[in-house]
Amino acid sequence: MPNIKIFSGSSHQDLSQKITDRLGLELGKVVTKKFSNQETCVEIGESVRGEDVYIVQSGCGEINDNLMELLIMINACKIASASRVTAVIPCFPYARQDKKDKVGADSNSRAPISAKLVANMLSVAGADHIITMDLHASQIQGFFDIPVDNLYAEPAVLKWIRENIADWKTCCIVSPDAGGAKRVTSIADRLNVDFALIHKERKKANEVDRMVLVGDVKDRVAILVDDMADTCGTICHAADKLLSAGATKVYAILTHGIFSGPAISRINHACFEAVVVTNTIPQEDKMKHCSKIQVIDISMILAEAIRRTHNGESVSYLFSHVPL
Repeated sequence: MPNIKIFSGSSHQDLSQKITDRLGLELGKVVTKKFSNQETCVEIGESVRGEDVYIVQSGCGEINDNLMELLIMINACKIASASRVTAVIPCFPYARQDKKDKVGADSNSRAPISAKLVANMLSVAGADHIITMDLHASQIQGFFDIPVDNLYAEPAVLKWIRENIADWKTCCIVSPDAGGAKRVTSIADRLNVDFALIHKERKKANEVDRMVLVGDVKDRVAILVDDMADTCGTICHAADKLLSAGATKVYAILTHGIFSGPAISRINHACFEAVVVTNTIPQEDKMKHCSKIQVIDISMILAEAIRRTHNGESVSYLFSHVPL
């Protein structure tokens, strides 16, 4: 593949290496460091003049530092005369802050729309194109004035279900909240199985007050599907709800396994057969403390998206057809 350079930020170098291996390329040379006052410094170690540049940086770990590092890398490549700079962001940072929520009785909330701010920052830094995966809210694509390809982990999820769950033909795909209904119905349709959803009411962020199951999971395997899990309070409560409703086994499949705070402890004490996540976020350290976590490699989807983008082909084909 001529005239292409792929650089990795410091958030997820393992994923970046897998992407370049699949494309038969080498990672570009870049040095990232911090000054004594904690300012981020990035040095691109090779020429990018006239090149099609892809920078892989996921919104995880030290999110603010990694976001700043990505912005600096984009700008460094842009002012070094790269022909196009594409930011490959497997897990989009601040994606949950995508709208103004009402706070208590105050209908005129002063909450920020931080996802829009991140979109503006990426554009101003010089990004010409964004590739991301399973955005928390699809409307985030509308925050950009540049092309955005929102890929889906669904092909990899379907493959894992068929290969690892013996009773998948009689299973029930469950959304832990109403917002994920479209996601689970798509998977259920592809598998030709039933779906259900759980309606949850929150008193405040990260704290679920009440859950109501809509659907039937009695004497069936229940598979919870969501785009992300942070403290895992929602999916663990949902798993208990499904088990009490008669499910024989409960699995959780998540695109982005953030697993912050008490998440690992909650999973270890929950009734899951397995908690399956993609590698949009590094999971090696968490897997050492939780044997239930399994990882699906989505580097093929991202590598194919980069190849098609570089060749000027449609990426929408990847939404349902990807050579895994």
